[in-house]
Amino acid sequence: MIQVKQQQELQKQYPALFDIDSNLNRLVKRIELLSYVNPLNIEKEKHRFFASKYTIEPEFKYPKLKFDPYKLQRLFFSQRLDRIEDESIRKLYQDVIYYYANMIQCIETIGKGKKFYYNSLRAFGTPTEKDVQNARFILHFKDEPSSADMDKVFTPDEAKTYFDEFIPRYNFPLKIRFSTNISADAMVSNSSQTLFIKKNVKFSKNQLLTLANHEIGVHLVTTYNGLEQPLKIFSNGLPKNVETQEGLAVFSEYMGGALTLKRLKELAYRVMAADGLIKGYSFADTFDLIHGQYKLNRDEAFGITLRAHRGGGFTKDRLYLSGLRKIYKRYQNEEPMDILFTGKVSLDYEEQMNHLRQLGLIQSITHKSLSFEQKRNTNKTLDFILNNLK
Repeated sequence: MIQVKQQQELQKQYPALFDIDSNLNRLVKRIELLSYVNPLNIEKEKHRFFASKYTIEPEFKYPKLKFDPYKLQRLFFSQRLDRIEDESIRKLYQDVIYYYANMIQCIETIGKGKKFYYNSLRAFGTPTEKDVQNARFILHFKDEPSSADMDKVFTPDEAKTYFDEFIPRYNFPLKIRFSTNISADAMVSNSSQTLFIKKNVKFSKNQLLTLANHEIGVHLVTTYNGLEQPLKIFSNGLPKNVETQEGLAVFSEYMGGALTLKRLKELAYRVMAADGLIKGYSFADTFDLIHGQYKLNRDEAFGITLRAHRGGGFTKDRLYLSGLRKIYKRYQNEEPMDILFTGKVSLDYEEQMNHLRQLGLIQSITHKSLSFEQKRNTNKTLDFILNNLK
C-alpha cells in the first residue's frame, strides 16, 4: 500500500497527471454499466416467454439514467491531456477517455436494440472464428456424471454464510447484499466493493466454491489492490480490462479446484450466444440454439440467452473463454501474474503498466488470489481442453 508521504511526492512530481486522474475518478463513479444493463423484470418476462412456448420476444425494462449522457461525455473530453508530458501515459489516458465515453454511449442506448448492440461491439467486440471453434470444441465433449456437489440445495442466506466464512483468509472487508435484479447468481460491484447475491435462486456446493474463487479471489482482490494504487485509474479500470479480469477469475476457479466441464461449457454457450447476435438471431432464435439444439435445460438456456440479449445485444460474455485461454497460456509460459492484479487492468496495456511501475506509479500488490498458489485442479479433461484451445 502506498504511504501518504510517498503519494504526496508523486503528486508533486506529476501534478497534471494526478489532477486529470482525480477528475476522471469523479466522473467514472457514475457509469457502472452492469448496474444499468440488467433488466428489472427478468422473472416476469421469463414466465411469459416460457408460457408462449418460447416464441415471443421478452420486453425487458431497465433502470433509469441518473446522469445526463451528453454533459458527462463533454466533461470527459474537456480534460487537457496535453498537460501530461510523458507520451506513453498521455496516450494511455486518451484511450481511457475514449473507453469511458463509449461506456456512456452504451448506457444511453440500453434497450434501444441495434444502437446498443453497435456500442457494445465497440466496447467488447464479437467472437472471432477461433473463439467459435474453441466453443464448439468444448461442446463436443460428453457431459460428466453429476455429483452431489452440483445439487442446488443452498439458499441465498446459506450462500452468505459460506462467503462470510470464506473471507477471513483475505485481509479486506466483505459487504454482501441481496438483489433480484442481477442476471448472474452473484456479482461484485466495483464502485461499492459489494458482493451481490441473487435472492430467488439456490446454489450448489461447487457453485459456492466457484463464486468464492471468482468474485472474491479475483474481482474483489483487484478492486482492493486498485484502490491502493497511486492512480485511481487502476480501481476504475483500463480499457479492455474485462477480458483480463474474467480470464483471471475463471483461471482462479480452475486453480482452486472449482472449474468443471459443465462450467466450461457454460462459457462456450456464451460464445455461441454472442456469435448469434452478429448473425441477427432473435431472443427466441438464441434460446432455440442453446435449448433446442444443444439440449441445455431451459432455465440455464434462458439465463445464457438473457445475458447475450440484455440491453439490445451485449457481447461482453464472449470474453470469458478468450480471457481464460490467454491467462492459461501465460501461466503455462511461467510469465509473472502480479502486475495483472494491480487493479482492473488489461493485458493489452502491459507495456504501459511496466513503464508506470518503473516511474513508481504502480506499487506492489497487497492482496493475492490464494487459489493461484493452490493448483487444486485434478480434472484431466479440463487440462486436455485448455491445452488444445486455439
